[in-house]
Parts: sequence; structure tokens; C-alpha cells
Amino acid sequence: MAGKVFFSVSMSLDGFIASESLEDLMGRQWMELQQWIFPQRFFRENLKLGKGDKEGRDNDIVRETFERTGASVMGKRVFDAGEQMWPEEAPFHTPVFAVTHEKRDPWERPGGTTFHFVNDGIESALDQAREAAGDRDVRIAGGGATILEYVNDRTPTEIYAEILNSGDALTL
Repeated sequence: MAGKVFFSVSMSLDGFIASESLEDLMGRQWMELQQWIFPQRFFRENLKLGKGDKEGRDNDIVRETFERTGASVMGKRVFDAGEQMWPEEAPFHTPVFAVTHEKRDPWERPGGTTFHFVNDGIESALDQAREAAGDRDVRIAGGGATILEYVNDRTPTEIYAEILNSGDALTL
């Protein structure tokens, strides 16, 4: 059975997940938004940043998200910012499908991450990610435009099912 498609991002209380400026995309404000994750034991060990001192539910969520993810989809802005910031062993350890208009050969990184560049839309990227993930889930890793493109292409029933996974759907 195919896994679910989900997105996992940190969001400010006013609904923002990133700066508008590409130069600041993973800058000071983003770092402040992510400050909860940096001390988590699983996150630090996964990125080979040394031991983290935080355990508990947040750490469990980070580990569970990583374990359930069989492939990721991201937009070009996230890839461009991450390409400069990620360590040589990128943090995904799965195939990643970057939605872009740029033609580019796959980029294989140590640790099991291979970036594939998809220039025929998010549906194609999702199809390829689902195939690569097998029974595991597909994570949309951002950015906001990529998440919205995915959500806006779904019917209310599909969004409801993906968020709640069960229950009574209100369909008209």
C-alpha cells in the first residue's frame, strides 16, 4: 500500500514559514523559527552535529518523521538555499525530488540522498516520489509555494483524508 503525502515545516504563529528574500531564506529569522529542533538528540545525531541534550516528545516527532519518510519533494527555492547550507551528507537519506524549470542531472550525496530535478510539475514529482518511497510516506519539505500548489490541487475530501486520515468528510 502506498504511503501518505504530508508536509512538515515549522511555522510562525502568524503563518510564515520562510523569508521572502532568497538570501535570508535560511537566515536569522529562519534559524529563530527552527531553534526548537537544533538541540533535539535525533536531529543532531542524524546530521552528525554531536550529541543533542533534548529528548522527549519533540525528539520523538523528529525521529518518527524521519523514519516514516521514504522520499521528499521540495521547491527550487528550498533546494537552492539548502544546497549552500546542508552538510556534504545531506539530511534526507532518501531520494529528493526538486520541482524546478532547470534541467539538471541527478545529484548524489553521501548517506543515501539523491536529488532529482523535475521540470514537468509537482504531480510528476509526486508520482516519482511515491514510486521511490514504496510503502513509506512522501514528505513535501517546502517551500510554501510548493505546499500550496499541492494543497490547491486537491479536493476538500482529499485534504481532509490526508490531514485527519479518517472520520466523516463534509463533501458537497
